Amino acid sequence: MPRKAKVVKDLKHFPKYATRQKNRCPICGRPRGFLRRFNMCRLCFREMALSGEITGVRKSSW
Repeated sequence: MPRKAKVVKDLKHFPKYATRQKNRCPICGRPRGFLRRFNMCRLCFREMALSGEITGVRKSSW
């Protein structure tokens, strides 16, 4: 089963306890490296930030 289809299938089931709910990236379904502020994983965040799709985010340099 493709990975994305499995994520969508898993999201339809509700966990037995509320504490078991895991934050997942809505774009790729990745459960780790989730940034709450932007509601996506670090990899999707990086791609979107570098392409300029997220407003107010710039690559830092010093």
